[in-house]
Amino acid sequence: MQLSKKMENLGTEVAFDVLEEVANLTTAGRDIISLAIGEPNFTTPEVIKEAGVAAIRNDKTGYSPSAGISELRERVAEYLSETRDIDYLSSETIVAPGAKPLIFYGLLALVEPGMEVIYPNPGFPIYESVIELLGGIPVPLPLRAENNFEFSLSELKELISPNTGGIIINSPHNPTGSIISREKLALLADEIIKHDLWAISDEVYSELVYIDEAFSLAGLPGMQERTLLIDSFSKSYAMTGWRIGFAGGSKELIDGISKLITNSVSCTATFTQLAALTALEEARDDLDQMKKKLEERRDLVWRHLNRIPGLSCQKPAGSYYFYADVTDICKNLNLAGSEELQKYLLKEAGVALLHRECFGDKFPGEDREYIRLSFASCSKDRLKEAISRIERAVTTPKSQVS
Repeated sequence: MQLSKKMENLGTEVAFDVLEEVANLTTAGRDIISLAIGEPNFTTPEVIKEAGVAAIRNDKTGYSPSAGISELRERVAEYLSETRDIDYLSSETIVAPGAKPLIFYGLLALVEPGMEVIYPNPGFPIYESVIELLGGIPVPLPLRAENNFEFSLSELKELISPNTGGIIINSPHNPTGSIISREKLALLADEIIKHDLWAISDEVYSELVYIDEAFSLAGLPGMQERTLLIDSFSKSYAMTGWRIGFAGGSKELIDGISKLITNSVSCTATFTQLAALTALEEARDDLDQMKKKLEERRDLVWRHLNRIPGLSCQKPAGSYYFYADVTDICKNLNLAGSEELQKYLLKEAGVALLHRECFGDKFPGEDREYIRLSFASCSKDRLKEAISRIERAVTTPKSQVS
């Protein structure tokens, strides 16, 4: 069977490949500490689980409207209005089986063949692969350490061309943990309006912010109708496997995405939606407790990571990732780059991480090596053990990757 040509360059999310490798090593008897996958090790709060179970027992197992049950769409509209200071109607919101499908549907609804779409690099790898799948032209926007992993306005302006259709942003950001300032968002909004572009704002880490506040691009003047704001229950409520996300946007775009859902998955599971409704209405205390524990882990990892010779990193303002510069470690171990370091640490330290190019190819002139580690995936004791293993492996190396 011959696959279509558009499948030839379809990318993937390497984190899931690493997850499978970790599972295989664990089955073989290795003690692996995985800091690779973007998943909290907390269990879904009991009140949410009970709501899901009750929904199943009450036979809420049939189809729902493609855009989501009305109660949840109304509550999502209230939530977005409360948290982003934007007035959304329920008809301007939609529910889907996760945030990733909403990225896919949003791009499917907006990208024309040959259209250039700007996206962050490093960044969530699905942006680039879906743009390319749809016949668009991915245009990476460098995020540099010297800019605290915010984009440069001058570089953005250079990338905008007559073929540019839109831009994707992600704040709080995966993999760097950076947050785009309100001032920078305002400058971005000016460029979007000036060039008549659309925007997708990926805000799935919106609740995981460790500074005073973060802002949404959609909340700036003239941007609500131009922006598809995407969020999710996965990260905030430890509901990764429930597969439920939500978005806000113009009614025209939301109606279009609803048709795409009808044509693909029909709808999101009804009992999952009812559990998500309970999350928004009754699980705020659980969310706050999880966030407090994540902040404690962040601070612990920050203290311990920076004692490792040859490693440096910025303290994440949001999300649950450290994006560490390991250039000197790679040089000291005579490794070609962070991909080899990832393999070396899995082999010698039993610690799973993700290397720089899991988040896109290096941009021109980039000469540093990075790894990403999640501080959400295990307890504080295991995090300390993981960092100790890394330190031992890079300071007293036993062998090197061939």
